[in-house]
Amino acid sequence: MIPRLETERLVLREYRPQDFEAFAAFMADPDVMRFLHGAPMARNDAWRLLASAIGHWALRGYGTWAVERKSDGAFIGRVGLINPEGWPGLEVGWTLGKPYWGHGYATEAAIASMRYAFLTQPVDRVISCIDPDNRPSQAVAMRIGETKGPREEIMIGGRGYVCDIWGISRTEWQRTQSA
Repeated sequence: MIPRLETERLVLREYRPQDFEAFAAFMADPDVMRFLHGAPMARNDAWRLLASAIGHWALRGYGTWAVERKSDGAFIGRVGLINPEGWPGLEVGWTLGKPYWGHGYATEAAIASMRYAFLTQPVDRVISCIDPDNRPSQAVAMRIGETKGPREEIMIGGRGYVCDIWGISRTEWQRTQSA
Protein backbone atom coordinates (compact mmCIF):
# COMPACT_ATOMS: atom_id res chain seq x y z
CA MET A 1 0.00 0.00 0.00
CA ILE A 2 2.87 2.41 0.72
CA PRO A 3 4.86 3.04 -2.47
CA ARG A 4 8.63 2.97 -2.35
CA LEU A 5 10.51 5.99 -3.67
CA GLU A 6 14.25 6.23 -4.26
CA THR A 7 16.54 9.20 -4.57
CA GLU A 8 20.27 9.27 -5.12
CA ARG A 9 21.08 8.57 -1.45
CA LEU A 10 17.77 7.62 0.15
CA VAL A 11 14.93 5.12 0.13
CA LEU A 12 11.50 6.37 1.17
CA ARG A 13 9.64 3.26 2.28
CA GLU A 14 7.03 1.77 4.59
CA TYR A 15 7.66 1.80 8.32
CA ARG A 16 8.98 -1.39 9.89
CA PRO A 17 8.81 -2.52 13.53
CA GLN A 18 12.57 -2.13 13.90
CA ASP A 19 12.26 1.60 13.01
CA PHE A 20 10.49 2.34 16.27
CA GLU A 21 13.56 2.45 18.55
CA ALA A 22 15.26 5.13 16.46
CA PHE A 23 11.94 6.94 15.91
CA ALA A 24 11.25 7.07 19.66
CA ALA A 25 14.80 8.32 20.30
CA PHE A 26 14.38 11.10 17.72
CA MET A 27 11.05 12.15 19.24
CA ALA A 28 12.61 12.20 22.72
CA ASP A 29 15.41 14.53 21.60
CA PRO A 30 14.73 18.12 22.77
CA ASP A 31 16.53 19.57 19.73
CA VAL A 32 14.44 17.53 17.28
CA MET A 33 11.20 18.39 19.07
CA ARG A 34 11.94 22.07 19.73
CA PHE A 35 9.86 23.32 16.80
CA LEU A 36 7.41 20.42 16.59
CA HIS A 37 5.92 20.05 20.04
CA GLY A 38 8.13 22.27 22.13
CA ALA A 39 9.25 19.40 24.37
CA PRO A 40 10.54 15.84 24.05
CA MET A 41 7.88 13.25 23.33
CA ALA A 42 7.31 10.31 25.67
CA ARG A 43 7.89 6.86 24.20
CA ASN A 44 4.19 5.94 24.29
CA ASP A 45 3.31 9.20 22.48
CA ALA A 46 5.96 8.43 19.86
CA TRP A 47 4.27 5.06 19.37
CA ARG A 48 0.91 6.76 18.80
CA LEU A 49 2.50 9.22 16.38
CA LEU A 50 4.06 6.41 14.38
CA ALA A 51 0.77 4.48 14.33
CA SER A 52 -0.99 7.66 13.19
CA ALA A 53 1.53 8.09 10.37
CA ILE A 54 0.86 4.55 9.17
CA GLY A 55 -2.90 5.07 9.48
CA HIS A 56 -2.66 8.26 7.41
CA TRP A 57 -1.85 6.06 4.40
CA ALA A 58 -5.02 4.01 4.93
CA LEU A 59 -7.26 7.05 5.42
CA ARG A 60 -5.81 9.46 2.84
CA GLY A 61 -3.92 7.25 0.39
CA TYR A 62 -0.69 9.11 1.14
CA GLY A 63 1.43 9.91 4.17
CA THR A 64 4.97 10.09 5.47
CA TRP A 65 7.62 7.58 4.60
CA ALA A 66 10.32 6.06 6.71
CA VAL A 67 13.56 7.46 5.30
CA GLU A 68 16.44 5.04 5.00
CA ARG A 69 19.97 5.97 4.00
CA LYS A 70 21.14 3.73 1.16
CA SER A 71 24.79 3.67 2.20
CA ASP A 72 24.15 1.82 5.47
CA GLY A 73 20.41 1.13 5.76
CA ALA A 74 20.05 3.54 8.70
CA PHE A 75 16.55 4.79 9.52
CA ILE A 76 17.11 8.56 9.59
CA GLY A 77 13.61 10.00 10.03
CA ARG A 78 10.27 10.61 8.37
CA VAL A 79 9.40 12.74 5.37
CA GLY A 80 6.26 12.95 3.32
CA LEU A 81 2.71 14.13 2.99
CA ILE A 82 0.66 15.26 5.97
CA ASN A 83 -2.97 16.32 5.92
CA PRO A 84 -4.85 15.46 9.12
CA GLU A 85 -8.36 16.70 9.78
CA GLY A 86 -8.44 20.51 10.02
CA TRP A 87 -5.02 21.04 8.41
CA PRO A 88 -4.53 24.10 6.17
CA GLY A 89 -3.62 21.96 3.12
CA LEU A 90 -1.56 19.08 1.81
CA GLU A 91 1.77 19.46 3.57
CA VAL A 92 5.22 18.18 2.68
CA GLY A 93 6.84 17.73 6.09
CA TRP A 94 10.15 16.43 7.39
CA THR A 95 11.61 15.29 10.70
CA LEU A 96 15.08 13.79 10.81
CA GLY A 97 17.15 12.55 13.72
CA LYS A 98 19.77 15.08 14.79
CA PRO A 99 22.74 12.98 13.60
CA TYR A 100 21.36 13.34 10.07
CA TRP A 101 20.93 17.12 10.00
CA GLY A 102 23.04 19.21 7.66
CA HIS A 103 23.58 16.59 4.94
CA GLY A 104 20.82 17.64 2.55
CA TYR A 105 18.70 14.57 3.32
CA ALA A 106 15.57 16.55 4.24
CA THR A 107 15.75 18.49 0.97
CA GLU A 108 16.36 15.36 -1.08
CA ALA A 109 13.45 13.48 0.48
CA ALA A 110 11.14 16.52 0.43
CA ILE A 111 11.74 16.99 -3.32
CA ALA A 112 10.76 13.35 -3.91
CA SER A 113 7.68 13.76 -1.69
CA MET A 114 6.61 16.94 -3.48
CA ARG A 115 6.98 15.25 -6.84
CA TYR A 116 4.83 12.37 -5.60
CA ALA A 117 2.21 14.83 -4.34
CA PHE A 118 1.90 16.72 -7.60
CA LEU A 119 1.93 13.55 -9.73
CA THR A 120 -0.66 11.65 -7.68
CA GLN A 121 -2.90 14.17 -5.89
CA PRO A 122 -5.40 16.62 -7.40
CA VAL A 123 -4.08 19.66 -5.53
CA ASP A 124 -3.19 23.10 -6.84
CA ARG A 125 -0.76 23.82 -4.00
CA VAL A 126 1.51 22.00 -1.56
CA ILE A 127 2.47 23.62 1.74
CA SER A 128 4.86 23.23 4.65
CA CYS A 129 3.89 24.44 8.14
CA ILE A 130 7.05 25.86 9.72
CA ASP A 131 7.67 27.50 13.08
CA PRO A 132 8.66 31.15 12.51
CA ASP A 133 11.95 30.56 14.38
CA ASN A 134 12.91 27.33 12.60
CA ARG A 135 15.55 28.68 10.23
CA PRO A 136 16.86 25.26 9.09
CA SER A 137 13.37 24.15 7.96
CA GLN A 138 12.81 27.50 6.28
CA ALA A 139 16.02 26.88 4.32
CA VAL A 140 14.73 23.46 3.24
CA ALA A 141 11.44 25.05 2.16
CA MET A 142 13.34 27.59 0.03
CA ARG A 143 15.52 24.86 -1.52
CA ILE A 144 12.43 22.90 -2.59
CA GLY A 145 10.93 26.00 -4.19
CA GLU A 146 8.43 27.08 -1.54
CA THR A 147 7.87 30.69 -0.56
CA LYS A 148 6.71 32.06 2.77
CA GLY A 149 3.01 32.76 3.06
CA PRO A 150 0.63 33.71 5.86
CA ARG A 151 1.14 33.01 9.55
CA GLU A 152 -1.53 30.75 11.05
CA GLU A 153 -2.25 28.79 14.18
CA ILE A 154 -2.58 25.04 13.72
CA MET A 155 -3.96 22.66 16.31
CA ILE A 156 -2.09 19.55 17.40
CA GLY A 157 -3.33 17.53 20.34
CA GLY A 158 -5.65 20.33 21.43
CA ARG A 159 -2.81 22.86 21.58
CA GLY A 160 -2.31 25.74 19.16
CA TYR A 161 1.02 26.23 17.39
CA VAL A 162 1.85 29.34 15.39
CA CYS A 163 3.50 28.61 12.07
CA ASP A 164 4.26 30.20 8.75
CA ILE A 165 2.59 28.51 5.80
CA TRP A 166 5.22 28.03 3.12
CA GLY A 167 4.01 26.77 -0.24
CA ILE A 168 4.39 26.20 -3.94
CA SER A 169 1.69 26.00 -6.59
CA ARG A 170 1.43 23.22 -9.13
CA THR A 171 2.21 25.77 -11.87
CA GLU A 172 5.34 26.99 -10.05
CA TRP A 173 6.43 23.40 -9.45
CA GLN A 174 5.89 22.49 -13.11
CA ARG A 175 8.09 25.43 -14.14
CA THR A 176 10.90 24.12 -11.95
CA GLN A 177 10.56 20.67 -13.52
CA SER A 178 10.92 21.98 -17.06
CA ALA A 179 13.93 24.17 -16.21
